[in-house]
Amino acid sequence: MENKEILNVKDLCKTYHTKQGETLAVDGFSLILNKGEFISIVGPSGCGKSTVLSMLCGLIKPSSGKIEYKDNIKIGYMLQQDCLFEWRTILDNCLLGLEVKGKVTDEDKKYVIKLLETYGLKEFINSYPSNLSGGMRQRVG
Repeated sequence: MENKEILNVKDLCKTYHTKQGETLAVDGFSLILNKGEFISIVGPSGCGKSTVLSMLCGLIKPSSGKIEYKDNIKIGYMLQQDCLFEWRTILDNCLLGLEVKGKVTDEDKKYVIKLLETYGLKEFINSYPSNLSGGMRQRVG
């Protein structure tokens, strides 16, 4: 069976500019991802893994190179540090993206609650992030 390409990354580079100078974070990263493949990006601290993921998700722009998505794929990743709002309940944190887009429906809310139940967080839906363990916070994230 022939693999179907869904992501093509070619010669991706990212340079950060500061008052102190330039820092090359990613230099010539290339990747072809085919449908059904599972990959990991590994390396030592500071080698550019998070920068690559941030560029793939559109959070930051590459300095050069090309990212080509096929089949309308969507990419997301969980940040190392969760970004939960401490003053919002777990359910409210999970609904935030939909709220920002003005697209919260009863159906969406039921689906989010079902996901929280699936991930073992049913009894914490009305709790606040400070009441959760680190692993539970990651699941909410």
